[in-house]
Amino acid sequence: MSKNLDNNKEKQKANAQKALAEAAERKKKIEKSKMPKELDGRDGPEPTRFNDWEKDGITYDF
Repeated sequence: MSKNLDNNKEKQKANAQKALAEAAERKKKIEKSKMPKELDGRDGPEPTRFNDWEKDGITYDF
């Protein structure tokens, strides 16, 4: 029984290490895909996604 528990713990450790490695890989991909900050752009989400063509009473036509 003790041998079985030790074997199970080793499998759990291996699975945990594999999961941590996969998470680190996903984090690297996310960091690479981040866009650079836009200078003098609009605050908030992209206006064209939400049909928001106006800011401070001025209408923009893209």
